[in-house]
Amino acid sequence: MKIVILGDTHIPKRAKHFPKRLLAELKTADAIIHTGDFQTIDVYNDMRVFAPLHAVIGNIDSEELQEVLPSSLLLQFGDVTIGVVHGHGKGKTTEKRALLAFEHEQVDAVIFGHSHIPIHKQIGDIMLFNPGSATDKRREKQFSFGLLYIQKNTLHFEHVFYDSKD
Repeated sequence: MKIVILGDTHIPKRAKHFPKRLLAELKTADAIIHTGDFQTIDVYNDMRVFAPLHAVIGNIDSEELQEVLPSSLLLQFGDVTIGVVHGHGKGKTTEKRALLAFEHEQVDAVIFGHSHIPIHKQIGDIMLFNPGSATDKRREKQFSFGLLYIQKNTLHFEHVFYDSKD
């Protein structure tokens, strides 16, 4: 199973459309996980065309999206459990807020956004993953999103980095 992971797309503010590099992966995805900050419901609806979309609300998402999306998700793929949250809030780092959102759950991974910083690291038994941003790299050198391959209940995360958001 191939899952495209992205967040902080901020369309149309930071880009007018999905980058070509991202589109190539969306076309072959079995599922999509979005960590919030689509910005508009139109972007959410455009993304749903590619594959089943699992998404959470971000801190800049429209009122329409706030009515449709939850603040966090627990996803089950076979025996694998993944927590998804945007990660915004007060106090602590974005990483710590993301982990705390699932402190009472048995998760194999926590996927989050908000910081626009690509992260892929193990914290105890939990894989922590932030895809970065496909359209708003901020101070990062490149734009990014993530891919997750699940085979026989084994998770393999990777980042896709690229230079142009066109």
